[in-house]
Amino acid sequence: MDITRNGSQAPAAGPADYFTGDVQIECPFCGSGNLSGATVTFQPGARTAWHTHPLGQTLLVTDGIGRVGRWGGEVQEIRTGDKVWIEPGEKHWHGASPDRSMTHVAICEMLDGKAVDWMEKVSDDQYQGSAA
Repeated sequence: MDITRNGSQAPAAGPADYFTGDVQIECPFCGSGNLSGATVTFQPGARTAWHTHPLGQTLLVTDGIGRVGRWGGEVQEIRTGDKVWIEPGEKHWHGASPDRSMTHVAICEMLDGKAVDWMEKVSDDQYQGSAA
């Protein structure tokens, strides 16, 4: 058994290669076997790059208002209490709304040690409207 105390790990900034804007990541269950998970806080307008997950991903919105987009689909608003399931291999992005921050817990399983495949950045036009 290993107990990590609340507040003992400082959040990290979201890497600029994979995120646009101010993003803070806490990894309370990174490195827990085949499970990958993080609490991610996006400041207004911040978002991930396009990406996929080999075994899918669940997002649990814990605070604020955000957006999620999938390739070829419309951008959807997500709010506190919403759960989002992203299918395995589905190209998508997620982040805050333009004027409100958003925090979610992101959970996925790893396949052969890999949880995510990062792609190109989401353009401002994609963020504002059509996800493709």
